[in-house]
Amino acid sequence: MKNIFNPTDMTEILNRIDRLSPLSQPLWGKMNVTQMLAHNSAFQDIASGITNLPRGWLGMVVGRFARPVLYNEKPVPRNMSSIPEILIADPRDFETEREQLKEKIISFQQNGPEKCTSHPHPFFGKLTPEQWGKGIYKHLDHHLKQFGV
Repeated sequence: MKNIFNPTDMTEILNRIDRLSPLSQPLWGKMNVTQMLAHNSAFQDIASGITNLPRGWLGMVVGRFARPVLYNEKPVPRNMSSIPEILIADPRDFETEREQLKEKIISFQQNGPEKCTSHPHPFFGKLTPEQWGKGIYKHLDHHLKQFGV
């Protein structure tokens, strides 16, 4: 399983992000490409501990059972629901969002597993740094496939 802490996997993701353009269209979902970049950036903030969102009741009840979807080999289902706080609906600047996301990915990878948040994921709950690394890769991969890269 690929992991954002692996430099080769990180480079692959960064190269795919560079292949996006403001004209990239989604194959599914409601976000435009810029909103998707901002959404992934917000997800990075959760994994880095910059944002600590409270756990919702649904996550407390079923999150631990659903947790493997974040780091197993199966693709993330299309149109899977997201954490409401990181759904981006407002207009953003493409280049700004792309560069911010790339910077956050590089920083997260360089900081290594020991700097990963210890705060629980708002839905899945407590994750190990390895699970975060796999989950971040898988989340980014899902959204980059959404835009054909």
